[in-house]
Amino acid sequence: MADEIPSIVHHLSLGTNDFERAAAFYERVMPTVGARKVLSFAGAVAYGKHFPEFWVQTPFDGGTAASGNGTHVAFIAASRDAVDAFHAAALEAGGTDDGAPGLRPQYGPDYYCCYVRDLDGHKIEAAVIPGA
Repeated sequence: MADEIPSIVHHLSLGTNDFERAAAFYERVMPTVGARKVLSFAGAVAYGKHFPEFWVQTPFDGGTAASGNGTHVAFIAASRDAVDAFHAAALEAGGTDDGAPGLRPQYGPDYYCCYVRDLDGHKIEAAVIPGA
């Protein structure tokens, strides 16, 4: 049964210090990688294709959310056009560029991705699976 599960990740969560603003940002960005809002409650929203894979929420302990140096979340994009759309949507929603869409040959000859920082400074990426 374990071999039938398409991913090793159950879910990822990023903290935010301004939930409404972060939720509006991801509401614009996540459809570009085929994700939709699948669950929400006070201070938390989850996106995914079929189940809540990616959460944005206020920290459970009530403390301040912070981005991690060396930490990022990469979303699978269906095509290079989807990577480009992800980048554009993120910038239009107030994110900042951290690596424009393009090939990254240091990761492989077909590795096409982009990097942006969300409104809380978290680094997020959209990438096409090499060879797809």
